[in-house]
Amino acid sequence: MYKIVRKKELNPTVTLMEIEAPLIAKKAEPGQFIIFRAKADSERVPLTIADFDREKGTVTIIFQIVGGATMELNTLNEGDSLQDFVGPLGKPSETDGLKKVAVVGGGVGCAIAYPIAKKLHNLGCEVHSIVGFRNKDLVILEDEFNAASDKLCMMTDDGSYGTKGLVTNALEELIKEGNEYDEVIAIGPVIMMKFVSMLTKKYNIKTIVSMNPIMIDGTGMCGGCRLTVGGETKFACVDGPDFDGHLVDFDEAMHRGTMYKEFETHAREASCNLLNKEVK
Repeated sequence: MYKIVRKKELNPTVTLMEIEAPLIAKKAEPGQFIIFRAKADSERVPLTIADFDREKGTVTIIFQIVGGATMELNTLNEGDSLQDFVGPLGKPSETDGLKKVAVVGGGVGCAIAYPIAKKLHNLGCEVHSIVGFRNKDLVILEDEFNAASDKLCMMTDDGSYGTKGLVTNALEELIKEGNEYDEVIAIGPVIMMKFVSMLTKKYNIKTIVSMNPIMIDGTGMCGGCRLTVGGETKFACVDGPDFDGHLVDFDEAMHRGTMYKEFETHAREASCNLLNKEVK
C-alpha cells in the first residue's frame, strides 16, 4: 500500500498528492509516469510523475478531476493509501547537451512540464517557460515555474491573469526577438501541442511533445496507446511518452482520444452517484 503523505488542492479541478513510494522515487526521472489503482476494484490509470524526492522517498502526482477514476482518487486524504502505484514507466525526457530551451505547458500539462524545466534549470540550461490557462482561477505551479525559469510567460485565454493570448503567441514573439532555442518542449492538450509543432516547424526548431493516449497495461502489450509517428506505429508507454512533434500524427491521436468519451461519461456519472450515496 502506498500512503498519501500530502494532499493539496491546486485549483477547484486539480489536486496534488505526494505518495510514499521509495523504490519509485529512487529511480524516477522527469518525463516518466506511474500507473495507480485507488482501491482494489478501481480502474488502472496512468499519471505522469510531477516531482519526486529521493531522500524522503516520495513521488508527487498532479491530476485533474475529470472522470470516475480521478474522482475516486480525490476522495482519499492524507494518511490513506492507494492500492497500487507502479513505476517508473516510460522513457525519461532527454536533457543532455541542451543549453537553451523553451518549455511550453498548457493547463494541467504544466504538471508534466514543470519537472523537465526544473531539471534543465538545475543542469545550467537557460529555460524560458511559457504556460497557458483558460483563466486566472485555473493557474497552477506559478511559483515553481518562476524558480525553475530564467524567463516566465504567463498566458490566459481571457486575459484575467498574465497576458491575454495563446502560448503560441508568446513563443513566436520570443523567437522573433532573436532567441535561438536548441529545443522546444511542449506538453498539454493535443491540439495545443499540434499548433506549437506547426509553429516551430516553420522556424526549423526541434520540438518534443509528451503524448498521453489511452493506456491500459503500460508495458506495450495491449497496444492501446499506439500512435503514428513519422509514418510508423509507436507505443507511448514504451517508446515514449516523448516524441518528435514534427512527426506525430496529431489528427489521428485526437480522433482516437474521442473513442471512449461515451464510456467515460457513464463512468463519471456512476462515480457521482456512488459518492452521493456515500455522503448520505
